[in-house]
Amino acid sequence: MFKLMKYNEPNFNREELIMAPDVRTQPVTIKGVAPDNYHATSMYPEYFKINGQWILAQQSRMDCVPVISEDNSILVKEFRNLRVGDRVVVGRTEDGSEGIYLHQRGFAEEDKEAEAFSFRNGRSRETAFSIDYDRLCDLLEYERDNGYIVWVLGPAAVFDAGSRGAMAALIENGYADAIFGGNAVATHDLEGGLFHTALGQDIYYQDSKHNGHYHHLDAINRVRRAGSIKSFIEENQVKDGIIHSCVKNNVPFVLAGSIRDDGPLPDVFSNVYDAQDEKRKHTQKATTIICLATQLHTIATGNLTPSYTIVDNNIRPVYLYAVDVSEFVLNKLKDRGTLEATTIVANIQDFLIKVKSRLLDRAI
Repeated sequence: MFKLMKYNEPNFNREELIMAPDVRTQPVTIKGVAPDNYHATSMYPEYFKINGQWILAQQSRMDCVPVISEDNSILVKEFRNLRVGDRVVVGRTEDGSEGIYLHQRGFAEEDKEAEAFSFRNGRSRETAFSIDYDRLCDLLEYERDNGYIVWVLGPAAVFDAGSRGAMAALIENGYADAIFGGNAVATHDLEGGLFHTALGQDIYYQDSKHNGHYHHLDAINRVRRAGSIKSFIEENQVKDGIIHSCVKNNVPFVLAGSIRDDGPLPDVFSNVYDAQDEKRKHTQKATTIICLATQLHTIATGNLTPSYTIVDNNIRPVYLYAVDVSEFVLNKLKDRGTLEATTIVANIQDFLIKVKSRLLDRAI
């Protein structure tokens, strides 16, 4: 059975934290420009001492700056959102000596004695992932009723009929509260609903259709003619797929554009910062995020997501899973700051079908 990790509050009764000064601030004088010696946030819980009290930033993300609001709460802002007059926290220590305390081990379990030398401590294609599937499915069962689940999808999720159907079934059964992706994942999913192909190849038989390279462009063109994805689905009587399940079940999807997009679909955010703002609305609520076969959107989502969130006044962890057939992609996440992810090396089609089977078909 799933058990939510308990948060261990910092011990603010330690003498050095009792004696620590209030945090210092400097005002923003130029819109979008932080003052010198600004403090940059991380993914971990950070506390700021204000009027003798240690205050936790309620909603955070890495590589932003903390701003003290008029009611002394902490707002974590991107540089581009700084306004003239904002009181930005300054100081670059995190041990409390400048009124800033980073609590990295808030969800750490009791230390277990480790072997000085052992094999297979990393995460690779040779790792045994059975326990990870069990933990993830237990987590999703819990989160369906108690959390907010975000899936981040690459187009590989829709290139196969089985995985496309599995993801759609997970959405239908309440295991998704929001979907992130790019123009491609929605385009090829809708292409699948219209032509049963993805990039012109049948999503089950894998044979290429005559003039199939037009299929995704025809799908985009029809969606643009309809004016929206929802109207397209209704007008063309699309009855299956991931996006269809989102529309049918009122699950929001955020499609972020890129420089290589065809079309794009009318629902795609062509301005990257608008897409970032829309994604952050969901990452601020997220309790579990599962990223599948998309290096770009996985790293972007990881950078938007803190390691914690607050639900019903309780601090709880945000669980982050990243799945890819490439070990390189998963290892690169750590180079980009996504340190708290559980990584699984797997073919996305196999992964989705296995998760769907365990959750919905009760397969062992």
